[in-house]
Amino acid sequence: FIILKDRSDWPDPRKPREQLVAELNKAVAEIPGNNYEFTQPVQMRMNELIAGVRSDVAIKLFGDDLDQLLKTGQAIEELVGGVEGAQDVKLEQVTGLPMLQITPDRGALARFGLNVNDVQQAVAVSIGGVQAGQMFEGDRRFPIIVRLPETIRERVDEIGRLRIPLPGSGPSVDPATGMAMDTGLRGFVPLADVAKVEVAIGPNQISREDGKRRVVVTANVRGRDLGSFIEELQAKVGTEVEVPDGYWITYGGTFEQLISAAKRLQLVVPAALLLIFGLLYMLFRSGKDAAVVFSGVPLALTGGVAALLIRGMPLSISAGVGFIALSGVAVLNGVVMLSFIKQLRENGSDLEEAIREGALTRLRPVLMTALVASLGFVPMAFNVGAGAEVQRPLATVVIGGIVSSTILTLLVLPALYRMVHGRKAKDEPPPSGAQASPLPA
Repeated sequence: FIILKDRSDWPDPRKPREQLVAELNKAVAEIPGNNYEFTQPVQMRMNELIAGVRSDVAIKLFGDDLDQLLKTGQAIEELVGGVEGAQDVKLEQVTGLPMLQITPDRGALARFGLNVNDVQQAVAVSIGGVQAGQMFEGDRRFPIIVRLPETIRERVDEIGRLRIPLPGSGPSVDPATGMAMDTGLRGFVPLADVAKVEVAIGPNQISREDGKRRVVVTANVRGRDLGSFIEELQAKVGTEVEVPDGYWITYGGTFEQLISAAKRLQLVVPAALLLIFGLLYMLFRSGKDAAVVFSGVPLALTGGVAALLIRGMPLSISAGVGFIALSGVAVLNGVVMLSFIKQLRENGSDLEEAIREGALTRLRPVLMTALVASLGFVPMAFNVGAGAEVQRPLATVVIGGIVSSTILTLLVLPALYRMVHGRKAKDEPPPSGAQASPLPA
């Protein structure tokens, strides 16, 4: 882990995270043979706890044969590295672990009257060890393990000189006593004469999920939204990677949380909009007036989308939350203006005069409401510190939406109100004796 100094101690405290990661990646890329991943400890742990991997995206390949898994995984790794926005692409290490491999020569074993079990027992005792007894110290017991010293176990040539006992030739007569005895053994043979001893490259690890072997290709996504990255990746893997029969691919990582969050937003956003419209109807007691004020919501959404495009930001979950907050703020300007126009009409002003006077009189309150709401998000919109990845899209959406909503509310809302109530105003003259003078702001 690399622990960064406080941002105030940096040569350039305003340096964004993306630029810092790019410079670090360039520096460590000059050292071959190492794997690096640029993330934050909390984010890494959360990804690992939620999805079982430490990266944003995980492509999981399931199958039986490790060699085939490695071959297909390498093809996927190469393909992922060519997708725009992919960083820190790596394949889970499957092979590369040196292993002592002893292959019995069955022909030689037959010539010496041995079997494979004889070799296995000798190797197991010499290298793995066997319990020869126990040592007591007070009420504690310690097993006594007998095996070869580590200096011998580390050398292939020394292991090849292990003596394998040969089976006995049967009963014989002791010349001193003349009694029959069973020698049991008739000598030893070196292990190298009956088996091939070598150091081979074996599997580094065998990972399983749901009882099936699998390898994982991981990658982080920078400079691009995760949703479009996954869509392009799935399309390329489906068309350019040949997956053998009996093997299959699944996708995991933060992408799984993106899907679940998107599903929740599909319920939350309509519910929030419906609640806003219901509150407007309760305020004005009119579906037409509530719809006129509610028209500020789509006008604000256009500004939020335009602000994201101008700053080159993706439509993320935090931006979606910003749209929800923007929906409530956007109707505030319409409520301020329409309430005053209705008050003028109730006091006897005709439609044209009420709309004109209401728009001019409420110009300052509308602008003040918009400025207070938008300026409060400016520090979040240009933040480069911790949490900037979440704060900047949310603040950008709110600021852009408020600006567009304010401008369009001053121009479009009076016109919509006139279209909705114009015909009714022609048929219903203002009440007699009503005061037509406007109220003060």
